[in-house]
Amino acid sequence: MELPKEQPAQAVVLPSNYTSTNPPESFADSHRGELTWHTLFSNPSTPTSNMSAGIAVCPPRTGHLRQHRHAQAEIYYILEGRGTVVVNGVEHPVEKGCAVFIPGDAEHGVTNDAEDELKWLYVFPTGAFTDVHYRFSHEVGKES
Repeated sequence: MELPKEQPAQAVVLPSNYTSTNPPESFADSHRGELTWHTLFSNPSTPTSNMSAGIAVCPPRTGHLRQHRHAQAEIYYILEGRGTVVVNGVEHPVEKGCAVFIPGDAEHGVTNDAEDELKWLYVFPTGAFTDVHYRFSHEVGKES
């Protein structure tokens, strides 16, 4: 009996207008943050595995992502603007071109008190963004 051959991995290329032609996601309430994001790569929407990624945007002056944790490590690459990324209580000023590695289960958050949008690419080592379970620090011990 011959075993079926494994299909080769396929490249996935999103068009340059993807984020301008698809609506962003956001939290249902602002208690978790004032930001939007576009998930770029995530199973089952894209036939990708082992990694998921997207672009997040905090609006000027008031944008933020509240302190939270998740099991997966994460990478940020700052695409535009300036802000502060806090990881385990340590503030790290960031600006366009900065890269941040956040260990798994590290408490972290983002603030933008600058005059321009803060935009970053985020990457997780999991095939589906839905695998990432955010645990917000201000909600610990409360019923969701």
